[in-house]
Amino acid sequence: MELIKHECGVAMIRLLKPLSYYKEKYGSEFYGLNKLYLIMEKEHNRGQEAAGIGCVKLNTPPGQEYIFRKRALGSDAISRIFAEVHDDLEMAASDGVDTEYLPFLGEVYMGHLRYSTTGRSGINYVHPFMRRNNWSSRNLLLCGNFNMTNVDEIFNSIISTGQHPRLYADTFLLLEQLGHALDRENERLFEIHKNAGRTALDLSEGIARDLNVTNILKRCAPSWDGGYVICGIVGNGDMFAMRDPHGIRPAFYYKDEEIVVVASERPVIQTAFNLQLADVRELQPGEAIIVDRDGSARLDRILPQGANARCSFERIYFSRGSDYDIYRERKNLGHRLVGQVLEAVDHDIDNTVFSFIPNTAEVAFFGLVEGIEDHLIKSKISDIQHLSASGNLTDDNIAHILRRRVRKEKVALKDIKLRTFIAEGSTRDDLAAHVYDITYGSIRPGDNLVVIDDSIVRGTTLRQSIIRILDRLHPRKMVIVSSSPQVRFPDCYGIDMSRMGEFIAFKAAMALLEERGMRYVIDSVYHRCKAQDELPKEEIKNYVKEIYAPFSDKEVAAKIAELLTPEGTHAEIEIVYQTVGEMHKAIPDHPGDWYFTGDYPTPGGNSLVNKAFINYYEGRTAAR
Repeated sequence: MELIKHECGVAMIRLLKPLSYYKEKYGSEFYGLNKLYLIMEKEHNRGQEAAGIGCVKLNTPPGQEYIFRKRALGSDAISRIFAEVHDDLEMAASDGVDTEYLPFLGEVYMGHLRYSTTGRSGINYVHPFMRRNNWSSRNLLLCGNFNMTNVDEIFNSIISTGQHPRLYADTFLLLEQLGHALDRENERLFEIHKNAGRTALDLSEGIARDLNVTNILKRCAPSWDGGYVICGIVGNGDMFAMRDPHGIRPAFYYKDEEIVVVASERPVIQTAFNLQLADVRELQPGEAIIVDRDGSARLDRILPQGANARCSFERIYFSRGSDYDIYRERKNLGHRLVGQVLEAVDHDIDNTVFSFIPNTAEVAFFGLVEGIEDHLIKSKISDIQHLSASGNLTDDNIAHILRRRVRKEKVALKDIKLRTFIAEGSTRDDLAAHVYDITYGSIRPGDNLVVIDDSIVRGTTLRQSIIRILDRLHPRKMVIVSSSPQVRFPDCYGIDMSRMGEFIAFKAAMALLEERGMRYVIDSVYHRCKAQDELPKEEIKNYVKEIYAPFSDKEVAAKIAELLTPEGTHAEIEIVYQTVGEMHKAIPDHPGDWYFTGDYPTPGGNSLVNKAFINYYEGRTAAR
């Protein structure tokens, strides 16, 4: 329902055979490029602000370009990039360029899809980033799905080496940090090969052949605090992808004798290469998959594996629901809401219509309805047993019981994206209220209406559009259900949920504190956060939890319903949230829940929630 910008998407491909092999077997030398395009389109859900691709061509003689990059802004960036690549190829071919020198026809590829989560935008912030040098083994293409919480520390560590970074952003700084480590690795090998008597091209070739990416990553990674999948291609052809030690951000890979593939989501690899579930492996936390210049691939442990903090929101909302496990998890999330929903409608199934907010809540809706149907079956069995015991087991009575159904309707429809840029004031609000439309006649006046959504984070669309327009159907009571728990704390690992004042749960808790004469709690939290402002991140505690401590989940939910109910609404409004405990049962292997609980997996998380509350209290709009 609400657009939550979130972690980006990455894709990497390493062809392990000569390009002629793919032309003979698959009918095209552009096999790798075409597969990159397919993967990126399948991951389009992960980033619609910008995209970029990079390519490294192996064994190119001096004087010929061997590193290519293309980036674009906009939701159509993927198609525009590949159209431009196609035009470049046609132009080069028409100029008589030999096939082996065509641009973007190489053995190593990377692709990136971007959602900005730090407020920075523009082509300069679009991945891949590139570091140029006349030595092939000192060139670096870098992209990633990440957000670092300790940018200050990384910046200072780079400054301490004598470098002068051009910009202050985590991607730029990682490029400089990894580039410096790449230089040190080159220098190490330079001394080895020089002492062995190699000179000129033999020395350069020896460095390119023996470069050890593991050394580079182990030099840099211990300083990183955040959630990340960092991908790189060195100019010599080495390729790597590394995952953070808590597994916060996702990464999957596939390798055989022809190809090595890395992507942010498992089903995109399955679809692109027609693979079975077991063929695609998860890159483990703290691990890197590295493909050397000669095509040999290995998994290296770069950092010790930390406590499992795989992102639960990834499963609830972000990743494609076509994944084998995610589909079942989302159904389970809906199923585990049955008890709360039945309580909200006083178990009156006959006079309740069940629906969902399109389109991302549909799978959870299936699970909720299956659970309601299971409950109804038990009710039917009990009713028939009662008829039998009372001697009223007639065909008509049995038929009456069996005709009872769970009433499912597509009540809400996602309408066209209305353009409100020429409207002002109440006119703009009126246009925004019509982003969704309703199916007239889908419920009877006086029915209960249960509508499930995947998450209610800010509540803006509910208040401005959905509740207003559903109220036109004249339900007696409207129950808005969230398949995820209340989002109470900022995310700092790559999701655009960073400002305290944007969360409707935070607004509700703050309003309750004010109403109950507990302003002192707010002031106390501020002063305790402020007192930690200069502490090392490892010593900071999350005192913002105390904002919510006086209230039960239901009290906060009731206040949220009050805040989100538009003036003039006729239906009674209740909001039901998934509990954290039930969420963990539905998604047992992805326990990362810091946005719900405030339990951050890295010290930098506590540091940033501390800053976020201070900014809110002091009236600053900065996320951090």
